[in-house]
Amino acid sequence: MTYVVTENCIACKYTDCVDVCPVDCFYEGENMLVIHPDECIDCGVCEPECPADAIRADTEDNMQEWVEFNRKYSEAWPVILSAKDPLPEADEMDGKSDKLTTAFSESPAIQAA
Repeated sequence: MTYVVTENCIACKYTDCVDVCPVDCFYEGENMLVIHPDECIDCGVCEPECPADAIRADTEDNMQEWVEFNRKYSEAWPVILSAKDPLPEADEMDGKSDKLTTAFSESPAIQAA
């Protein structure tokens, strides 16, 4: 089992989950996070920390596409090691539907120099 980040993280990017992760398996895109499914130790501490309820166990229905999505982007984006402020529009975007097609960015997060 692993945990994955799902669509509701898009355009919110709350990072409360990052601080509780014992293995640093979160990776940061421009406007969302993902979990590397091979690095996740299935502890589950991240799931209740997400204000957007965007983290799910891969054993839930219809999660296989999100496992592969998380794998793809965790291999392309940089690891995130500490919490940051959410995106400015996070509260407004939380719970919006169809964010994968309307708001998702494939770009990695911009790293501070």
